[in-house]
Amino acid sequence: MKVLVTGGAGFIGSNVVDALIEKGHDVAVVDNLSTGKADNVNKKARLHRCDICDTAGLDKVFAKEKPEAVHHFAAQINVRSSLNDPIFDARTNVLGSINLFECCRKHGVRRVVYSSSGGAVYGEPKYNPVDENHPVAPLSPYGASKYSVEKYLDFYGAVHGLDSVILRYGNVYGPRQDPAGEAGVVAIFTDRMLAGNGITINDDGNQTRDFVYVGDVARANLLALESKSGERIFNIGVGKPISVNDIVHGLEAALSTKAKAAHGAAIKGEVRDIYLNIDRAKKHLGFEPKVQLNEGLKLTVEWAKKRKK
Repeated sequence: MKVLVTGGAGFIGSNVVDALIEKGHDVAVVDNLSTGKADNVNKKARLHRCDICDTAGLDKVFAKEKPEAVHHFAAQINVRSSLNDPIFDARTNVLGSINLFECCRKHGVRRVVYSSSGGAVYGEPKYNPVDENHPVAPLSPYGASKYSVEKYLDFYGAVHGLDSVILRYGNVYGPRQDPAGEAGVVAIFTDRMLAGNGITINDDGNQTRDFVYVGDVARANLLALESKSGERIFNIGVGKPISVNDIVHGLEAALSTKAKAAHGAAIKGEVRDIYLNIDRAKKHLGFEPKVQLNEGLKLTVEWAKKRKK
């Protein structure tokens, strides 16, 4: 199948590109390289340096590549940046996505697999684990923009027949996550501990998230591409709470060193505890996370060590 991946030079997108190519798909990538890196892109994929907000440029890519399906990752992804500049967040995430969907409609794309956020769209959980029927109440412009795009996909499906599958991820970690640009705690702590620097644990470190390895997320994207279940919205995670302290202990084991840890204040507005119910993904996608935390952290550390050489 001919597949276009937006944001395919970024952390999750590039891992999905690798998985698609391994499965034999013909892959093209759209990325403006503002945060993504050309070196992340599989040599068997074609890279188009283009912003999803560039109407004419994106239309040319679609006309040339003629994709049958699109995996959509291109976005402003930093929650704190969205608080500081909600207009930029909305311009990129909402208007850029609409521009993309117009190209999909015009050029006859059959399916869009959209990367949404289980951590950001639900807001403060009313219960855990959070399932797909949980009320949506985002606490940030980023969460609002991700959910808004979900609703635009509803419109494009109902009016234009554009098929879509929406994946709401937990906290994704693993190789290629940028400790400087994407604010993932695993990437940040790995980078600092490898350099022999101290780390700051916000609050007591017992706050929990659903940390899921990027290889499992990539596999979920392939399952979503091929799914015929009729279900459209899926949580993708490991389905259990993992604390920040669990992450620290796992990295200490992977690095065979003791973290120089200090505690800082809790971040105002951040959810204390959230993890996802993934039963729907198990039932309808056949998704099952395969990489356990300690293995995933070991793989992440191995990649980070090679990157520093």
